[in-house]
Amino acid sequence: MVDLIDLVQTLTTPHPLDRYLELVRPTLTARQMRAEITHVRRSTPGSVTLTLRPTRHWRGHTAGQFVRIGVVIDGVRHTRCYSPVNPEGRRGRYIQLTVKAHRGGLVSQYLHHNAAVGMVVDLAPADGTFALPESRPDRILLISGGSGITPVLSMMQTLAAEGYRGELVFLHYAKSPVLVPHRAELDAIARSHRNFRIELRYPGRRATDPIGSAATGACVEVSGGGYFGYDELVRVAPWFADAQTFVCGPKRLMDAAGEIFAAEQVSDRLHTEEFTLALAPVDSEAAHGTVNFSGSGVSADNTGASLLEQAEGAGLSPEFGCRMGICFSCTAVRRTGCTRNLRTGETDSDPDQPIQLCINAPVGDVEIDI
Repeated sequence: MVDLIDLVQTLTTPHPLDRYLELVRPTLTARQMRAEITHVRRSTPGSVTLTLRPTRHWRGHTAGQFVRIGVVIDGVRHTRCYSPVNPEGRRGRYIQLTVKAHRGGLVSQYLHHNAAVGMVVDLAPADGTFALPESRPDRILLISGGSGITPVLSMMQTLAAEGYRGELVFLHYAKSPVLVPHRAELDAIARSHRNFRIELRYPGRRATDPIGSAATGACVEVSGGGYFGYDELVRVAPWFADAQTFVCGPKRLMDAAGEIFAAEQVSDRLHTEEFTLALAPVDSEAAHGTVNFSGSGVSADNTGASLLEQAEGAGLSPEFGCRMGICFSCTAVRRTGCTRNLRTGETDSDPDQPIQLCINAPVGDVEIDI
């Protein structure tokens, strides 16, 4: 079958076979994986939940992983990374994504406003190492903030579906109750799994008594109070040093967790995933030198922006996915020169090193092989 596809692919050159098949039906593909949107729900302000039916190429996901979704906007194909929220499955028949419409987020805003039943999107296989161990630990702590809820919710739903009998605490931070997606699912899990404790925090709201009650099995909600810290961690999970902890959310939450676990010398029990890009300050006026994109024969003055943005500004179209240093789709080789990691501020000038274009900027003259 593969040989036959290769033969047909050769006959259809210069266009790939899938370009012709999509004229018959967008989800009819020989090699490229796609997915059709079968359900759209906008029950949470600023977010949209999509149910996707992937083509036969889909091999499922592991809870905590992400997928790359591709859409065409104004004639240009853009891809972004999102974590499925449904339980893991090797050959699941659907994927559920909750997309937060971030300010300035081209793809997230497009999906929030335009996603509709019947729309077909590009889909890449699940990827990422943020995942539960195959041998489930006796105690698990899940912590998330904002849109970081998606990968840890998939973990909790997976454990619930497996009938996990260990002790689990899920702590989530949001600005208000209406901004917590999948609230019905959270309440259902809390009621049906008495070994799961789900607590929701709204630090920016006026302090009130807990809305829920652990006695009823529903989620416990608390408004007011401080943000995540050591005292809160000990209160909700005094056994955290003996557990496996998974955290996804804003930088402040991630940093706080990292500092606590480092101080307790249990950093090996902390697993993190970050879906927001916090950049080290850049002085564009201090930018100098020339960026040489040697693989394309194009050069441009260094503007101080990321190499991905500078390549696009020079008219190139390098491959990319998440644009925040997660998926490694934009990795290219830096032949010569010095680059600065926009997340950490660290510089590196070793020749012939693979770097991620989206989170590195040139410092002076740089040659990059794209």
